[in-house]
Amino acid sequence: MRTIADPLTSEEIRAKVQALMPGVIDDLKALIRYPSVAFPGYPGEPVRGMADATVALLERYGLSGARLIDVPGGYPAVYGEIPAPPGMPTVLMYAHYDVQPATKEDGWECDPWDPHEEGGRLYGRGSADDKSGIMLIAASLRTFEGKPPVGIKVLIEGEEETTSHIEALVTSRPDLFSCDAFIIEDNGNLSAGEPALTTSLRGEVSCIIEVSTLDHPVHSGMFGGAAPDALVALIRCLATLHDTRGDVAVPGLQKGTGGGGDYPEQAYRESAGVLAGVDLTGTGLIGDRLWTCPSVTVIGIDAPSVQAAANILIPRAAAKVSMRIAPDADPKHELALLVAHLRAAVPWNARVTVQEVSSSPGFVCPTGDLVYAAARTALAIAFGRPVLEKGTGGSIPLLRTLQDTVLHAGFVLWGAEDAAGSRIHGTNESVDVSDLERTIVAQALFLLLLAKKQ
Repeated sequence: MRTIADPLTSEEIRAKVQALMPGVIDDLKALIRYPSVAFPGYPGEPVRGMADATVALLERYGLSGARLIDVPGGYPAVYGEIPAPPGMPTVLMYAHYDVQPATKEDGWECDPWDPHEEGGRLYGRGSADDKSGIMLIAASLRTFEGKPPVGIKVLIEGEEETTSHIEALVTSRPDLFSCDAFIIEDNGNLSAGEPALTTSLRGEVSCIIEVSTLDHPVHSGMFGGAAPDALVALIRCLATLHDTRGDVAVPGLQKGTGGGGDYPEQAYRESAGVLAGVDLTGTGLIGDRLWTCPSVTVIGIDAPSVQAAANILIPRAAAKVSMRIAPDADPKHELALLVAHLRAAVPWNARVTVQEVSSSPGFVCPTGDLVYAAARTALAIAFGRPVLEKGTGGSIPLLRTLQDTVLHAGFVLWGAEDAAGSRIHGTNESVDVSDLERTIVAQALFLLLLAKKQ
């Protein structure tokens, strides 16, 4: 067994990972076959089966003693440790084993739970988000035959995509999470083959607004023109959330400072599926619009469907509004501004109630420490290209909790999810197999570099 004084070279790591890849892909396919949707109302057996399968997989790849730990109120997390060699730091690797719902009827070209390879990509729900993260952890440990040059802790959550209970575990058991560096295996590149480190994530707040104007439905011909329609009132209110250019128009919201890079417009249009001729919304750099500035989306409306439409005035209508906030903004303050704006924007003195639903902080990654520098070097070597920096519009509330609980730890946010092709949360989700391999190489190199810096 080699020591830190006689470590593997980057070429040796690359060769070992290449030899592992057929088994890595087979094991990733096996994980995809578990419909591990942790949302309320979905069966729990596949989720628990996925948790058990993850434990077994990690043990096979070199994390002896991997186990389930109870998360009060939710599904268990997978946890394991490899003690650090004397004088070496400890790295905690995070991923999640739950996934978004999916059915073929949503528009998938194949069964989302029956993985298949095509054009250098592996398709299936969770192939990228985030069962690829599990394989990143497992394969990087196997590269060192279960004896990495630094200490390792592994945390694989079972409720990242739904209401998570893991934060309470972090605050009640900080000893489990004590480390010198976190690797968050739930991010990725803008496009396959272009290495990127994520430096920020936006937070998220949401609320439900309900507007009432009448005590019962009435004939739209007999009463329309004077009696207010609740759905029209709601629409007028929601329309005030943006100005004519598409920028968010809620007064007082914090905007990020930028500096996280940009997103080329044509690449963004293609990855987002924007129809030809349709304008983008908002002003300024696309990167800022996606990563550091607030954005507002109406994610649901309670109103009669077109099929069930009748010639009546609607007495009550409701909508759920989700707002992404700047990475360093106070979520409770931003939510209060959103709620106040909605209340004030309802016309005609209609009755309005607003229920606060969620309030999650964003995250700003430290980029000036040895951990970040080692990650940047490792990623550049693995991909053979300069490393980009980017933000992420999505949210992982756990990161702020980890940052507040484990002071002075560094963070690395990367993964095998590429924005241009992975289509996470959408139909035909996939992972680029070459990106997965290169990121495994990067992670193994990172562990070596971190050990050398001690």
